[in-house]
Amino acid sequence: MKKIKKVQTHEMVSKEIKDYIQQNNLKKGDKLPSVEQIMENLGVGRSSIREAIRYLEALDIIEVLNGKGIFVKEPSLYQLSTKFTVEDEKSALLQLCDVRRGLEGIAVELAAVRASQEHVDEMWYYYELIGKTTGAESSIADMKFHQAIYRASGNVILQEIIGSIWNTFVEFWRAPFGNKDFFYDSYPFHKSVVEAIEEKNPEKARVEFNKMMDVMVKAITEVK
Repeated sequence: MKKIKKVQTHEMVSKEIKDYIQQNNLKKGDKLPSVEQIMENLGVGRSSIREAIRYLEALDIIEVLNGKGIFVKEPSLYQLSTKFTVEDEKSALLQLCDVRRGLEGIAVELAAVRASQEHVDEMWYYYELIGKTTGAESSIADMKFHQAIYRASGNVILQEIIGSIWNTFVEFWRAPFGNKDFFYDSYPFHKSVVEAIEEKNPEKARVEFNKMMDVMVKAITEVK
């Protein structure tokens, strides 16, 4: 028998919203039901809806415009997500580490060459936010940190490739093995990666990023 993975309410709400977008073939700019309508349709509380919306905003699937409502931002990030399922969470995460090490490693090196000061400031902002927050807010800040690196790479095709499998990458931020702080030991390397990018040192940036990934692989491997 395998462990049953606990699914939180906001994760179920997120899935329902994504399914709604796909089933209704919504396009960029299309408006979603209001928070009140979603609450009524799903029978869940406002806090779960709000958390699900923050989560989907972090994925760049939706955007909230104050006073106007919730709109589809980039449905393809959901519709083009990988279609395979790996039953073993440990095996899946280790395989994702291989993919991330390749794709994000390239992004880190390019960012060290091409990042503007605005890009670097954005990375520092989310790095500090990760340390100041907990739970879902910290996970969202971590996602935003890595998205800032992808943008700083200046390679649109690389960003599109990563975007097409972004939902799969999100497994790193969805409380692996039920532990929201599972990858906490990788946090210091976020700082050293940004420092290397700011120094315009691609070799050092790749080395520090690989250290981050090594810590994550070790944590996954040691799970019994």
